[in-house]
Amino acid sequence: MKEEVRKFDVLKIEGRNTDRIQDTIVREFALTLFLNTHEVTTLICTPSNLEYLAAGFLFSEGLIKEKEQIKNLTVDHKKGSARVITREGDLDEDSAHWKSLLTPGANRLALLPSDNKAEKKTPINTKMAIKRDQIYSLMDKFDLSPQVFMSTGGTHSAALCDKKDLLLFREDIGRHNAIDKIFGECILRNIQTDDRIIMTSGRVSSQTLNKVSKTNIALIISKSAPTDLGIEISKQVGITLIGFVRGRRMNIYTHDWRVIP
Repeated sequence: MKEEVRKFDVLKIEGRNTDRIQDTIVREFALTLFLNTHEVTTLICTPSNLEYLAAGFLFSEGLIKEKEQIKNLTVDHKKGSARVITREGDLDEDSAHWKSLLTPGANRLALLPSDNKAEKKTPINTKMAIKRDQIYSLMDKFDLSPQVFMSTGGTHSAALCDKKDLLLFREDIGRHNAIDKIFGECILRNIQTDDRIIMTSGRVSSQTLNKVSKTNIALIISKSAPTDLGIEISKQVGITLIGFVRGRRMNIYTHDWRVIP
């Protein structure tokens, strides 16, 4: 955790009392991501698990589909860059993503998926179901896991779970980055995502749904709220979306048949 935080002297005020203390602050890091010879984007992130973030971002944005496409992945912490080299001929450079990427002066954020529709055409086909008490138990474990957040209050969290336990857990200053780190670790370590669950501390937007819908994950659980487009896309792709899981309450927004008493 050392590289993820810094110490600063601050003036702390509580009511009429003041005190000079040393506070722990989360680090902000700019990672410029290259795919082969092309600069894709610059991610503002926490400087940990950057190889997972690079692979996960490229996967969740549809630029790569599997580990076998990656010939080499390197991260240069000093330069703030990550470069992914793919096997020759593995990328479709006639795709909309690549046409945006190769256009001189193009806004590289055009690579991001449209926020008003689902990218996945075929709905997720799984009969996975989970009990309410299992959801509450998973959230209890999730709340106890974020070490950087406990120290700084400045990160979002994401986890890959089965119905009983957290399998992977990552933190980042960006809620999407935390999810991408999970997916990148799954790709690079050959961890399967079928019949798994994504948990997040952040708002569940259309961008989150478009990322998750590229896997066979059928259930998203969040401590926070969804957006309207997040709900619409989860309906389209067959994902059960659960928000505001706090204490022993929750809101189930879509496909509630997966949650059983």
